[in-house]
Amino acid sequence: MNVRRLTDILCFLIVSLFLAGCSGVSTPGNNASGPGDSSAAPSIATQPTNQTVTAGQTATFSVTAAGTAPLSYQWQKGTTAITGATSASYTTAATTASDSGAQFSVVVKNSAGNIASNAATLTVNAAPVAPSITQQPSNQTVTAGQAATFSVTAAGIAPLSYQWQQGTTPIAGATSASYTTAPTTTSESGSQYRVVVSNSAGSATSNSVSLTVNAAAPATTDVLTYHNDIARTGQNLTETTLTTSNVTSAKFGKLGFYSVDGLVDAEPLYASNVIVPNNGTNNGTHNVLVVATENDSVYAFDADSGATIWQLSMLKSGETASDNRGCGQVTPEIGVTSTPVIDRTRGPNGAIYVVAMSKDGSGNYHQRLHALDLALGTELFSGPVDIQATYPGTGDNSNGTDVVFDPAQYKERSALLLLNGVIYTGWASHCDIRPYTGWIMGYSESTLAQTSVLNVTPNGNEGAIWMAGAGLAADSSGNIYFLDANGDFDTTLNSSGFPSDGDYGNAFMKLSTSSGLAVADYFEMDNGVAESGSDTDLGSGGMIVLPDLTDGSGNTLHLAVGAGKDSNLYLVNRDSMGKFSSNNSNIYQELAGALPGGVFAMPAYFNNVIYYGSVGSPIQAFTITNAQLSAIATAQTPTSFGYPGATPSVSANGTSNGVVWAVENNSPAVLHAYNATNLNELYNSNQASNGRDQFGAGNKYITPTIVNGKVFVGTTNGVAVFGLLP
Repeated sequence: MNVRRLTDILCFLIVSLFLAGCSGVSTPGNNASGPGDSSAAPSIATQPTNQTVTAGQTATFSVTAAGTAPLSYQWQKGTTAITGATSASYTTAATTASDSGAQFSVVVKNSAGNIASNAATLTVNAAPVAPSITQQPSNQTVTAGQAATFSVTAAGIAPLSYQWQQGTTPIAGATSASYTTAPTTTSESGSQYRVVVSNSAGSATSNSVSLTVNAAAPATTDVLTYHNDIARTGQNLTETTLTTSNVTSAKFGKLGFYSVDGLVDAEPLYASNVIVPNNGTNNGTHNVLVVATENDSVYAFDADSGATIWQLSMLKSGETASDNRGCGQVTPEIGVTSTPVIDRTRGPNGAIYVVAMSKDGSGNYHQRLHALDLALGTELFSGPVDIQATYPGTGDNSNGTDVVFDPAQYKERSALLLLNGVIYTGWASHCDIRPYTGWIMGYSESTLAQTSVLNVTPNGNEGAIWMAGAGLAADSSGNIYFLDANGDFDTTLNSSGFPSDGDYGNAFMKLSTSSGLAVADYFEMDNGVAESGSDTDLGSGGMIVLPDLTDGSGNTLHLAVGAGKDSNLYLVNRDSMGKFSSNNSNIYQELAGALPGGVFAMPAYFNNVIYYGSVGSPIQAFTITNAQLSAIATAQTPTSFGYPGATPSVSANGTSNGVVWAVENNSPAVLHAYNATNLNELYNSNQASNGRDQFGAGNKYITPTIVNGKVFVGTTNGVAVFGLLP
């Protein structure tokens, strides 16, 4: 019985195994298949891909799978099954920004198994927003000749595009958030402007705004003498157009160039609203720019258009401009070197006084004083007159009794001074080529007759008047001041403290004019003789007569400032200049070594500050407090100026918007503008791309003229004109 039972069990097991092998039955969830099984588990042929849509749009994810049908699909967001998402593709509902970054995947199943896809990311971008105007343009009022700027602020999906319109007509190129017109005319007053702002979602149109253009008031500011006034401060306090805000390379630059026939060493002068009669096409009222050249020509340009109103040669028949007389300081020719002076009350239309040097066909040299009609360029007062002079003395070029002025030995370098109806000239040598002495002469502006002569080294030699082209200066009492160059000084003094032989080489001079020219006072450094011997003279730089100043005790002081090659800055009391002592104890104030490299230029004054540009140094600002200069500079420019340093000029509207202007003598030359308060740079003519504002090589002495919204800069062959860009 036991054997039979065992046999039955074995037979059952054998039959079961045989049936299992023949039937192919699989375990649910088991992916394996036995021999002869036709089912295949799913596999992913194409994975779902990342989708990017805009908010509000739907996104569709798809998968391609292989395997024995039927295949089933279950899409998931993250790890959560999405109800109803049971197809090979899944399309979301309308998306929102909160959906951005969500992960989507799908599980594919069949009877043989399942497989999960890679996750795909949904990115939802913000929906485009049509533009809206958040700040409307505003009405603009300008003066004729000025530009007007309209601006808009808009919101909306980037990028925004802009199209400004005048009325309803699009303005070519006006496709920024702001629009600046060309210089306006009164005919444009009342014009309407608006802007259309667009993006991919739509557009918005701004309100229309009005342009009002007022007629320009006639220019009233003149520059009729060197550095603006007879004190030689170099400041124009009526400049209302140029400001510390608009003197930038984006708004300010070169407007033009007025070509002439030679070097322009003299500062250009400016006369506003000149009525030009009987002059053909140039009849009418002009702002006149007067330019003199070393080729002995004087030009009158319309300062605004550059048109030549007239041009006149200072040469007589058969003459040329002088050669350089063996001295490279003014070369290759010497004609008009000094800055002329203008008196608008003389003659029928005003008079320009000019000194010109020439050479005739016989080799003789001439110095002549001309008076030219401001409007027409014709000679006035039976001019010109030849400049001749003698003065008692036995110095250089003496005849035994008098020193004699030889026109071949001199050039008029310092600017002319007009004072109480007299034109004063001061004479420089050609380098230090002797014989020469120190001459000052006066001529009636009405008749051109010589009224007075003074020589400040009559019994010695040298003592010329250079001052880097700066002019003889004057005070309101009719006294003249200047810095004399290296020359003889008599250290033996008379009982009044004046040199016994009347020789004042290398001195800070004061002359009276009440009874002709005479020395009224002076200051000589204690080492003045030694400095003259080493050509370290005071007369290389210019000087300024300062306005009345008050000290800490309430006393009113009359001061003047000057400097030369020895790097010291000298402040003198004009009422008691100090004369000569062996220890300099009588000087009012001296800043030793304050001007490294020495001074071969002219300072400027503005708002109780003196601006000096010594050789190889920045322009430095010295503040005046209680009638004393600051011991050290209180500000300086970021730029250093090579030889001959810099002669700054200042424009301002009263005491505001002060701008210090100076030219760097490079190739190309560079016009600089600095904030007068701190000497931070506002502009220079190298900043604009493609050389937009460059104006050629530098000239030795360049004094910029700033007047009525323009800056005029003399060059080697013309005058560069700068102003606000159209």
